[in-house]
Amino acid sequence: MNENMNDQSNTKIPDMSVKIAGVTFKNPVIAASGTFGSGTEYSKIIDVSLLGGICTTGLTLNPRQGNQGIRIWETPGGMLNSIGLENAGIQSFLDNDLPWLKQAGPVIIANLSGGDSDEYLKGAELLNQSSVDMIELNISCPNVKAGGMAFGLDPGTAAAIVAAVRRVCTNKPLMVKLSPNSPSLNSVALSCIRAGADALSLINTIQGMAIDTVNRKPVFSMKKAGLSGPAIRPIALRMVWDLYDSIKDAQLDIPIVGIGGIINTNDALEFLMAGASAIQIGSAVFANPHSMIDIINGLQLYMNNNSMSNLSDMCIRNN
Repeated sequence: MNENMNDQSNTKIPDMSVKIAGVTFKNPVIAASGTFGSGTEYSKIIDVSLLGGICTTGLTLNPRQGNQGIRIWETPGGMLNSIGLENAGIQSFLDNDLPWLKQAGPVIIANLSGGDSDEYLKGAELLNQSSVDMIELNISCPNVKAGGMAFGLDPGTAAAIVAAVRRVCTNKPLMVKLSPNSPSLNSVALSCIRAGADALSLINTIQGMAIDTVNRKPVFSMKKAGLSGPAIRPIALRMVWDLYDSIKDAQLDIPIVGIGGIINTNDALEFLMAGASAIQIGSAVFANPHSMIDIINGLQLYMNNNSMSNLSDMCIRNN
């Protein structure tokens, strides 16, 4: 018995930390924007201090009520959502949520959204002067001054908004969240890097829709909605893999945070092996609030079983 106890005490705990844009995360598991609020509700269920990071709900300069009508619709292997960026506004977040987050422990990533350049810039200025650790710029938002086309669909438009935000975001690392709905995602990504992005996260939800066959009309008031969940995971994984290659081919060096349908340890391993430095978990927490803690424990076990001392040993891209 004593010998076994000594063996256990001598087992080296693997280093699961990862540095992204100069910010150190204790592990690579981050709560995704729009699925975890600011963590207060989930803190009653799980120990949020164990998470690597928390990405806030999408924050806009002014409060938003969100979309009317049905907002969530179950699909095979996933869900559609049409929330409409409902939030209390950046100032309310800074006054009411950020103090709690600061004592919670994980890295704080503020997800910044907006309807035009002016809204993005004013929001970025507020967050830049706050105590958040990083800003995640959501460029999947529709540009109301450009006919509603999302900022992130075109390389030129994406670069312009990233460069503008970069100029006022002087105190915080800037991660840009990419839309999978762009016909040239890798080109958009490279344009964002050259415009000043410190990291990239992908993918945001895939555009989809549902029709109410009883009433013979679209389910959502906005007609189209965002698809997330396990159904999109193979697509998200392929996009992370391809983007890793594009960044390397362009002789650039920037971390990728993988998102999309990750619900268990094996899913997380796939993204880390494909070249992601960290991962965000979203829809999975609705079905299993403990999913992120389970994944953290599973990653540590995998590293132990495979004699990995550092998280970087996970990536297979240089093999």
